[in-house]
Amino acid sequence: MCGIAGQVGGDVRPLLPVFEKMRAVLSRRGPDQKGAAVTDGAVLVHARLSVMDPENGRQPMRLGPLTMVYNGELYNTPELKAELEALGHRFETRSDTEVLLHAYAQWGEACVDRLNGIYAFAVWDEERRRLFLCRDRMGVKPLFYALRGEALIFASELKALLCHPDIEPILDREGLAQVMLLGPGRVPGSGVFKGVFELLPGECGVFEEGRLRLRRYWRLRDGENRDTFEEAAEKVRFLVTDAIRRQLVSDVPVCTFLSGGLDSSLISSVAAKYFEERGETLRTVSVDYRDNEKFFRAGKFQPTSDPAFIKRMWDYLPGEHHLTVLDTPELVQALYEAVEARDLPGMADVDSSLLLFCRDIKGLATVAVSGECADEIFGGYPWYRDPTIREREGFPWAQSTLWRAGFLRDGVLGSIEPFEFVDSFYRDTCAHSDILPGTDPLEKRMKEMMNLNVDWFMQTLLDRKDRMSMWSSLEIRVPFCDHRIAEYLYTVPWAYKDHDGFEKGLLREAMRGWLPDEVLWRKKSPYPKTHNPAYLAAVCRELQTVLDDPTQPLHAIVRPEALRELMASDVSTPWYGQLMTTPQTVAWFLQLNHWLRTYRVRME
Repeated sequence: MCGIAGQVGGDVRPLLPVFEKMRAVLSRRGPDQKGAAVTDGAVLVHARLSVMDPENGRQPMRLGPLTMVYNGELYNTPELKAELEALGHRFETRSDTEVLLHAYAQWGEACVDRLNGIYAFAVWDEERRRLFLCRDRMGVKPLFYALRGEALIFASELKALLCHPDIEPILDREGLAQVMLLGPGRVPGSGVFKGVFELLPGECGVFEEGRLRLRRYWRLRDGENRDTFEEAAEKVRFLVTDAIRRQLVSDVPVCTFLSGGLDSSLISSVAAKYFEERGETLRTVSVDYRDNEKFFRAGKFQPTSDPAFIKRMWDYLPGEHHLTVLDTPELVQALYEAVEARDLPGMADVDSSLLLFCRDIKGLATVAVSGECADEIFGGYPWYRDPTIREREGFPWAQSTLWRAGFLRDGVLGSIEPFEFVDSFYRDTCAHSDILPGTDPLEKRMKEMMNLNVDWFMQTLLDRKDRMSMWSSLEIRVPFCDHRIAEYLYTVPWAYKDHDGFEKGLLREAMRGWLPDEVLWRKKSPYPKTHNPAYLAAVCRELQTVLDDPTQPLHAIVRPEALRELMASDVSTPWYGQLMTTPQTVAWFLQLNHWLRTYRVRME
């Protein structure tokens, strides 16, 4: 993967040192090569992580009047290349970058309808004085932007945008409401800071003559599905195995994440066969926490721990298997680095553990393949299957608005009413879900749930995966985010997904024979976290230090007595999702304070 940035409009030449700084800030995303293209009225910069055709895929890449910077991978490069060659195009490299640039030259904006991959890219047409921006359908790769006067400025990460003198870290009341009432999620299309935005998943835009025109080129669309369960299982088997195999193609070493859960184990099993066919060796990477087995207690959201299932998969799969063991002190210290990777308060140690894990495995591989997004698409989360939760209005992973609002000082949100603020986004997402007229009420609700999860919860996880991995220059691919899988599963009846009362029952039936039965039918268990009570004690000590210092910026937003109550309690309501219980909520406030201080956030 890579980092991209640029500006179109205004006098860019005096700003060239600024853009060199922006590129340097993005160098963790792309440490292998750097490049810049400067024309009258435009500058594009690129930091490259070499994955495909390392020698020849340099950027910015030019073709006639077109100059492109691109962050991503195209998984249908061979098909696109063959189609373009039949139309007379000739290629000088094996890189997907060159194929994408030729695709834009051939089809213009319509090229996006042909792409299968994860990407964010910008194409500057010098003759037409026109910039085209695009982001992949599922939102795997980020692309932030800001309009300032007659100029558009864009970058892969917020930290790069904030290098620009015209973009300041200003948090208005709506931004504060996002952080406090929705965080670590955020409103789709928002960059949280005032006047900073992000292209939506499946959105592209044209900037010319000082104006930006945006359009959604893809979103989930409903349609009739007359497949039997057996036919649906056969299609799922093809789509899943095809997506995984396409995403194993690389010119640099590849590994797979392996938690012993269904999704990562399926990816590792398909990868093992793929590598065996090529005479190569599978590499898997797993994570655990010191003394976790000692302190683990089975619960509703985490019924089993991972180590026994990881070991079962090690025995089942040929290959090299690597285990990272994390300890409490490093998890706590990495909370702050994780904020700097994400540019926002995140998922506490759920973020910091992934950051440390990616740092450890970077020496083994440049590309990792991970099981994110299967739960959103196949209906795996508890809130899909618990009738009480799914029938309740509001985001099912964060039904805690009033509790959250109770931490705030009086008046900091101005006229914003917390429940109405959150509920308006929930209702808008449900209202804009594409659902065929006459759909059964249960099916209608499950389609709303899928849209809520794909548009909101999944985006938080994809942010986490992208920023924590790219901080160590590790590219992570997510096969279950293949848009073909999402499109098909959106139309599949809920009874198929919940086959035999199992979460992701359709996926399990479709992939029979790929896993040992005890792994294939293992009850869902989320991303592993520490259960060591030393972690809660450590983050409480850190937060007490913040509370003892009235100069810390957290005091301007949050009531200290509410934080003391939090540390003295064991709140059953998660802050966000399944994993952010009391220890992670305490840690989230540490991240919030660090973000406010380090980014010099100014309230407005």
